[in-house]
Amino acid sequence: MDEGLLVPLGLFAMVVAIVWLSMHFTSRNRRAVLDTVREAVREGQPLSPETVRALGMPKKSSGGDLKPGAILIAIALSCLVLGWSISMVEPEEASEVLPIMTAIASFPGFIGVVLLLFGWFGRKRDD
Repeated sequence: MDEGLLVPLGLFAMVVAIVWLSMHFTSRNRRAVLDTVREAVREGQPLSPETVRALGMPKKSSGGDLKPGAILIAIALSCLVLGWSISMVEPEEASEVLPIMTAIASFPGFIGVVLLLFGWFGRKRDD
């Protein structure tokens, strides 16, 4: 295998490994909580929602998309400011840098706007 190819493959393999480990341990924890709930039900013990929540099952929250949406919009704005700053320092490169940074900023910006809209419309429906 080419040595120049090993580093990028290792980088992508590391990302896949981190995601897999996170999902694996989260599902293992959730499975343990569900096994505990199942045993309590078999023994006839009443389970209130507070008891299940105390065991570690998260409460589903509606409208929780506002913080990630705001963070993604802030990332998009910072990319735009970076492109604008580079174009001010290097005026001859301005025709290339600012459109590229605008295109890069559009990805987190549009996702952030959608998350904000989901959060706002989700809250209105629950009220």
